[in-house]
Amino acid sequence: MNFGLIIIGDEILSGKRADKHLPKAIELLAARGLSLAWARYVGDDPERITADLRDAFDAARRGDVVFSCGGIGATPDDHTRQCAARALGVPLALHPQAAELIRERMRDVAREQGTPYEPDRADNVHRLNMGVFPEGARLIPNPYNKIAGFSLHPGGGAGGVFFVPGFPVMAWPMIEWVLDGHCAAAHRAVAVREKSVIVYGSMEATLTPLMQDIEARFAGIKVFSLPSVDHPQWGRHIELGVKGEAAALDAAYAELLAGLRRQGVELGPELVR
Repeated sequence: MNFGLIIIGDEILSGKRADKHLPKAIELLAARGLSLAWARYVGDDPERITADLRDAFDAARRGDVVFSCGGIGATPDDHTRQCAARALGVPLALHPQAAELIRERMRDVAREQGTPYEPDRADNVHRLNMGVFPEGARLIPNPYNKIAGFSLHPGGGAGGVFFVPGFPVMAWPMIEWVLDGHCAAAHRAVAVREKSVIVYGSMEATLTPLMQDIEARFAGIKVFSLPSVDHPQWGRHIELGVKGEAAALDAAYAELLAGLRRQGVELGPELVR
């Protein structure tokens, strides 16, 4: 099971708001021994959103879990629900359970404000649009204000696209609910780890054959190279390392160090994450 993330909103791309979803998604996955495979940002453009959701649904059919943050409200700049329906070629319909949760929220607000609950008032009728989802949607509970998100599962397998609001206070507990429920079987007791070393005076092209050899010999291990030209502590260097599960990590890292020493390169500090 791979995990993907789509973050929707002009306010992110314009810089009006800084995205907080990407680092939080990485954190929530890592706490469960999981990792993010890909992420995309897209503005409030229905055609682009639809195209990205088509890709997400294709990934879901292969078993991926994709989180989509933002655009599921009922204002004119919220397009996600409509785009999801278009991407799947299904109609939109008011979800009965979602509608009841919205009415429950409206009753709560009226009680808190000491005003009568008026379900037929125009603004309250409009609020029901937040429960209009593509056909076949399942609900994602929202512990903050009861206004549910939804998920869609084309192909009927373990994969799915999970739609949550753009507000972190709502989105993050909803993502956790999905991870600890729908994705519980994918949790790993041993998280992915990294070991790396600072390499001075070498070039990536020179190190590439060693990197390829390590990946070929150790299944499930990835080798990474992070060059820097102006690091405040280490100056010009390459951070060269391996990442993967602990069972193979130590042996792969030992071979990486041995290969570097055979090349006679200057090594600096070693790092473990």
